[in-house]
Amino acid sequence: MKQKTDLLNKFWLKGKEFLGSDYALIGGAMSWICEKNLVLAVCRAGGFGVLASGCLSLEELREQIRFLKKEAPGPFGVNIVLLHPQMEEQIRICLEEKVSHIVLAAGVASADLISRLKENGVKTMAIVSNLILAQKLIRSGIDALVVEGCESGGHLGALTTTVLAQEVLPAVKDKVPVFMAGGIGTGQMLASFLMMGAAGGQVGTCLLAAKECRIHENFKKAVLKASSRQAIATVQLDERFPVIPVRSLANNAHEEFKRFQYQIIEDFKDGKITLAEGRHKIENFWAGSLRKAVVDGDTQEGSLMSGQIVGLVNEERPAEEIISSLVMQAEDFLQRTLNTLSDKTGNAQA
Repeated sequence: MKQKTDLLNKFWLKGKEFLGSDYALIGGAMSWICEKNLVLAVCRAGGFGVLASGCLSLEELREQIRFLKKEAPGPFGVNIVLLHPQMEEQIRICLEEKVSHIVLAAGVASADLISRLKENGVKTMAIVSNLILAQKLIRSGIDALVVEGCESGGHLGALTTTVLAQEVLPAVKDKVPVFMAGGIGTGQMLASFLMMGAAGGQVGTCLLAAKECRIHENFKKAVLKASSRQAIATVQLDERFPVIPVRSLANNAHEEFKRFQYQIIEDFKDGKITLAEGRHKIENFWAGSLRKAVVDGDTQEGSLMSGQIVGLVNEERPAEEIISSLVMQAEDFLQRTLNTLSDKTGNAQA
């Protein structure tokens, strides 16, 4: 059942119009997790689902897009990983299937790519983690931004969502719709970003507990039991061997990664491997680890990617209930804030 959103509509109208959904609330694309069934559940709940393409074969991508075009009540998006070796083929399929929105991630989209998508009628979005990148993409013609802070699960930037909101929103909110992401576990947090000028929000970790989320039972149980402090980022031990930070639940794999880095550093010092060889080994340590968690249910050696709001996720619920709860909380928070301001203004005038 759709929630009453009289006040919310005053704040996220731009986001709703851009997405074409009842709520300006995006279900963030999580690889191996955001497949057609979860995306459909988010769309049916009034949100904007995004299909994760990175783990799909080209045939699977086309099939899942066609399924969603048939079953979803409104628009949905497809997430395209810019570093994916089959990126061009994935984009071709999206254009052939007339996908309305494409979210560009894990890299910096070129102005040529953005222009090509827009010429084919696609609404373009990009995920950014700092102001400089946001401004660059706006100059390149991007239609909307998802500004993601390091509280989120998966690959991280350096700044928190609250810092990014203060830095990015004043600079770009009047140029393109901005959707805040990372650390949104309640409607109160969502409403706070809307009051700062965001056009909407994006959630991911809370959807891991959706009944329609088909992650392995072991992964889901780990999410429901976890505290926020257990969602930790990978550690870099030596600047000569860069590590792209990833946030996931603490387990054996995190400790093994530290030991692995120590061994690589020692082997390099002893001349057993070159710098390039050591970097390559570290880059590939986590290869396949998310699949281990999502598909195989390996909670010790797999990567249990989760954001810091995981401590707020403690029961399995339908996606519609999760999204409706966030919307209801946001609407209530805005109403209470308005009432408080009215009371204080009235008292001051008296």
